[in-house]
Amino acid sequence: MAEPPKIQCLPDGPFLMDGPLEVLDPTGKTILIEAGKKAALCRCGASKTKPFSDGAHRKAGFRASEPAPAEKG
Repeated sequence: MAEPPKIQCLPDGPFLMDGPLEVLDPTGKTILIEAGKKAALCRCGASKTKPFSDGAHRKAGFRASEPAPAEKG
């Protein structure tokens, strides 16, 4: 059985995704992430390649908020 898609929330960075999965951009266009491929989704809002990360979170000084205590671990 194939591994389910995985999305990892990187500390103060993007969401790192492992394919296979589909990403729908704001226009509804489907972007396929093939099995064995990785992609990073922007969560800072500063990327010029949205919905994907271009590393702009570093320059923007993005800091992720801490999860609520009930959501931890």
